[in-house]
Amino acid sequence: MRRILGYATALPVSVLLLAGAGAGTGVGVGAGAGAASASVPGDDGFTIKDPRITESSGLAASRAHPGIYWTHNDGDDGTYLYAIDGRTGETVARITYTGVGKPHDVEAVSVGADGHLYVGAIGDNDEDEDHVWIYRLKEPSDLSDRTVAATDYHVAYEDGAHNAESLAVHPGTGRIYVITKDKDGGALYEAPEEPTADGDNTLGKVADIDLWVTDAAFSPDGTRLAVRGDDGIMYIWKNGKPSHPRALDVPKQKQGEAITFTTDGRTLLYGSEGTNSGVVARPAKAGAAIVAEADGLNGMRLTGTVIGVAAVVALLLGGGRMVWLRKRSNNLRDSAL
Repeated sequence: MRRILGYATALPVSVLLLAGAGAGTGVGVGAGAGAASASVPGDDGFTIKDPRITESSGLAASRAHPGIYWTHNDGDDGTYLYAIDGRTGETVARITYTGVGKPHDVEAVSVGADGHLYVGAIGDNDEDEDHVWIYRLKEPSDLSDRTVAATDYHVAYEDGAHNAESLAVHPGTGRIYVITKDKDGGALYEAPEEPTADGDNTLGKVADIDLWVTDAAFSPDGTRLAVRGDDGIMYIWKNGKPSHPRALDVPKQKQGEAITFTTDGRTLLYGSEGTNSGVVARPAKAGAAIVAEADGLNGMRLTGTVIGVAAVVALLLGGGRMVWLRKRSNNLRDSAL
């Protein structure tokens, strides 16, 4: 698996400290270990207490109900979405969506710009399905156990079958995006601008994503795309494409599966599978820039830290050479006298 890594050579501690200081400056740099100040209940993290939720695989912050987070189990245990109260971790509603048949492998949930929830039945571990499914249903205005009709979209990749666990709907354009999951790095695909429920919808490739991705989410203002696996990347989103990747501070979790922005865009919440699983908060600030791949270094990637180290080393070496040249010039002048 391609990983986000730092430098590969040993350098003096003073150089590394200087480089680290340089890498921690600038816009969106310097994510802390703790959560940002919570403005909505649950923004500082919570524990999912419902015993029916044993494999929370997706997570999405409700726009209609601040402090409520939608999740679901991995796989095909039923057409259910759970509304979790971030203050208590308790389920306040279970939605059963109908009209979609038996779910194949549900992996992700996202809130759209149109007041709808989007569910991705996009898992395909054997990569042998000719299409996968995305379900769209109205987010209920009243949080209580109920049944909701859903629209079923069949989607197929332009370049053949893929396994995926990440679905994100852009909050501005409403465009649906899927990120494939591959140990060598996935790819971002987009659905048609107006998908149809009457036939297949082709997912077109937009960009490579250099990560083994288990979930993704757009910021509420649509300017950032966060992706996670065991590591994470924050992208700037511009003109329908991800750019300027920076490292994210992903918490260590037993089986990290989910990610969502809080509704104010200041915090990222990371979910994990398991009974009584914890949802961990981290500031939605990215760290060192991921700028290039170093060919011939076993796939190791160079980050902003590496560039900072190189700059400091060049500065120190350049300074030493200037001192040597100055001394040599003085010696030659003294011998001439």
